[in-house]
Amino acid sequence: MLNVYLSGEIHTDWRDQIIAGADGLDIAFHSPVTDHAASDDCGVAILGEEPNKYWHDHKGAMVNAIRTRKGIADADVVVVRFGEKYRQWNAAFDAGYAAALGKSLIVLQQPDHDHALKEVDAAALAVAREPAQVVEILRYVLTGALPG
Repeated sequence: MLNVYLSGEIHTDWRDQIIAGADGLDIAFHSPVTDHAASDDCGVAILGEEPNKYWHDHKGAMVNAIRTRKGIADADVVVVRFGEKYRQWNAAFDAGYAAALGKSLIVLQQPDHDHALKEVDAAALAVAREPAQVVEILRYVLTGALPG
């Protein structure tokens, strides 16, 4: 069984594409909470309200970090997606954390991010452009089979 952590952008269906494409492969997928409101508000919902937005966000970030650290630590492969619309500073942090732990890292990004993400890409073992390429990498890792 391959444990794969899917980190990064939450506004498109890239995770669903990878999971569907990997159907039949012996892979367990894990990810952060992708419900944006739940992710933002988990800290105050669990630990109590904060009148200051900084501390509201800080509590959420800390609670989310527990899930993220466990997911990355338990993963065999970490896939980090950088989307087109939003800057995902958290995704860059996750990629760095995975690299520091020596995890196999796959970055999923569009070519227009190549320059901005050159240091992240240098730590990755693969830079994919499409979710289908990630699926083919995972298939190859598990079976040795090439696409086609």
